[in-house]
Amino acid sequence: MDGMMFEIREKPKMVERSLLVGAYFDRREEKEAQSLLEELEELAGTLGIPVADRLLVHVKESNRKYLTGSGKVKEVVAHAKELGCDVIIFDNSLSPMQQRAWESEGGITVIDREEVILDIFAMRARTAEARLQVDLARQQYALPRLARMWGHLDRQGGGGGSGSGGATRGEGESQLEVDRRLARRRIDTLKRQLEEVKQVRLTQRKERQRVPVPQAAIVGYTNAGKSTLLNLLTGAEVLAEDKLFATLDPTTRKVQLPDGQQLLLTDTVGFIRNLPHRLIESFKATLEEAVVADFLIHVLDASQERVYEFHRTTMEVLEELGAHDKKMLVVLNKIDLCSPEQRRAVAQHFDRPVCVSLKTGEGVDDLQQRLSELLLDRTVRLKLRLPQSAFGLMTVIHEQGKLLGQEYDGNDVLVDAVLPRRFAAQFLPFEDPPAAARVPEPWESPAS
Repeated sequence: MDGMMFEIREKPKMVERSLLVGAYFDRREEKEAQSLLEELEELAGTLGIPVADRLLVHVKESNRKYLTGSGKVKEVVAHAKELGCDVIIFDNSLSPMQQRAWESEGGITVIDREEVILDIFAMRARTAEARLQVDLARQQYALPRLARMWGHLDRQGGGGGSGSGGATRGEGESQLEVDRRLARRRIDTLKRQLEEVKQVRLTQRKERQRVPVPQAAIVGYTNAGKSTLLNLLTGAEVLAEDKLFATLDPTTRKVQLPDGQQLLLTDTVGFIRNLPHRLIESFKATLEEAVVADFLIHVLDASQERVYEFHRTTMEVLEELGAHDKKMLVVLNKIDLCSPEQRRAVAQHFDRPVCVSLKTGEGVDDLQQRLSELLLDRTVRLKLRLPQSAFGLMTVIHEQGKLLGQEYDGNDVLVDAVLPRRFAAQFLPFEDPPAAARVPEPWESPAS
């Protein structure tokens, strides 16, 4: 089954040159179709596929067999062969029938946008969960295309009599049914395994929530700088490349902000326009990190002329997941590539965004400050006098909060620290000055 996907990474010499084709049906959509075709070239680049040319094709009426008209098929195939291309990549989704018709007509491999994305997902999958999700999506995509793999058996009959041709077709059909049955069984198995993985992740989340460190999910359009943001804030060695879909698995790291507050940050897979619905469904477990987060960090490439479209795309996917109404911090990245006018215009478009350049470090202090503000109601700063008998509490400070300062006074240690409010009660007896000598904080209950 794996062999029926494009598998550029396993056969690096399989593709020497490609021709990209984008079909659009309304003249008003020409500009959008052009930008999607440019995006397809980026996707091809992520797989290391050389692009010889891009063709934007206006189709007056969709053709059920080819998508385009038959005359356009001959024209596109001739152009591909003239350029020495060994694959045509459509930006549109092709039905299995249309894919077979193009390959039969042109004698050249034809794939579509969805297959390219699936191969990128497969290349990027690292955890067991991500691999399961990729495999499920690939099997569901490949199942209706199995007949394409067995077309050569029909052709083996050649010009022989009906007996010879019929026998050969029967062989192909028999093997096709076997493959379909195996594929369906594999899909059922993958779905069961994914449910098991979801339960494991649910248990892991419950464990995290027992000591409820606030959680934020980093979301945004692919290649906006999400992994770079996670690296910068946490120092984690998370893959960050100038390639699309560089992150697939939910990667969670703990970050300690300058004021001592702690936060769990999760990087998520990047969103993209025209991502097929069934891929979103297959990856729902990965994207659930955005659903369970306390708030979202929405990273946008401010230098992109289509930044508003990218924002809208991400918000649409979040809405589909039921996460669009969460508290959200918009981070406008790559401002070092913007003119002052462009920077002002983009910043005014969003509600209190943070403007940063993760490359130069500009604005990162502001970002940390805003994150602290979002968590402000969760922490408290305490000045403590700890006797020797309470020195064990220093472990709690180091593990759960931040030690801002300490000095010794006889056998006591004087401590200045920031702690999550949920730990504050056990420290109240050691406050200096004592709690009775000051006005109680709103979070303190009389019982404590």
